[in-house]
Amino acid sequence: MKAKSAEATIRHPSHSSSVGASSKLPKTMRAVAIDRFGGPEVLTLHTLQVPALSEHEVLIGVDTAGVGVWDAEIRDGTLDPSAKKRFPLVLGTDGSGVIAELGSRVRRFKVGDKVYSYAYDNPKGGFYAEYVAVSSDMVSHIPRPLDLEHAGAIPTTGLTALQGVDDALHLKDGENVIIHGASGGVGSLAIQFAKLRGARVLATASSAAGMEFVTELGADMAADGRHGDIVATAKTFAPDGIDAVLGLVGGDSLERCLDTVRPGGRLAYPNGIDPEPKKRRSIETVPYDAVAGVKEFERLGRAVETARLKVPIAGVYALTDAAKAHERLAAGGVLGKIVLRVR
Repeated sequence: MKAKSAEATIRHPSHSSSVGASSKLPKTMRAVAIDRFGGPEVLTLHTLQVPALSEHEVLIGVDTAGVGVWDAEIRDGTLDPSAKKRFPLVLGTDGSGVIAELGSRVRRFKVGDKVYSYAYDNPKGGFYAEYVAVSSDMVSHIPRPLDLEHAGAIPTTGLTALQGVDDALHLKDGENVIIHGASGGVGSLAIQFAKLRGARVLATASSAAGMEFVTELGADMAADGRHGDIVATAKTFAPDGIDAVLGLVGGDSLERCLDTVRPGGRLAYPNGIDPEPKKRRSIETVPYDAVAGVKEFERLGRAVETARLKVPIAGVYALTDAAKAHERLAAGGVLGKIVLRVR
């Protein structure tokens, strides 16, 4: 399956009259929110107040919102069961759009700028809405190769992938890395960032289509992470042992990947994969969370431009079809990222 290129013309929001000076902003907006935890059916359309800004925030007229497995875990209450949530709760940790209004202390942006943003557990609601208010530090101008749709797909996954490759694993030119679970939103970008750093990539996927997909994205070799012999494939790929593993899926298949790592090798994985891998004395293990900030987005933007990043879009759903997007996510086999088109 061909990965959809991110090199496309930027789309302008269809409701341009509602994305501009603050005097033109509506008082209410459409948003998909939950009133209780549960399955995809609890995602329903609401009419909510457009959030008011503090002095360091920006209001984004949302064009595209990302849909990730973490959204489903927030929706069903399993991500952080002890956390108290206020309902209605608008989901969505990331997305893209156009600056509609600025807080009084914000200087890096102007109304009309095209931006993307990652704001986990945002106190004023998520990106499944026509407008979102977020701290300006969690927002960046869209890198040149990306349009709004592709930019909206990658804030969470892009930061997670790049920080796994650079900050957790410190991949170097010529090293051998297994990216386990490489066909998803994070993995499809991690392949490209690892290649940008000069690493040799063995990518695992769970289907023949997934293996073809990761190879087209630049993996040097692909393995069937569910049914294949990962150990044998890894020995062929790197006879002296694997230097590093980026684990994006937990379980027995990840443990088999770790069986191939040389003494002194490294494992990194985002917090939240289930089950977490067992620690091994001979392997440095680094769990991590993606961090958003001005410098982090600047680094992501440089990597996106240098790699001429391909952002695979697995499906595009209308905001009103958010429940269908979550059903598609639950079905599995998603190659790349699912997004909601808000405008």
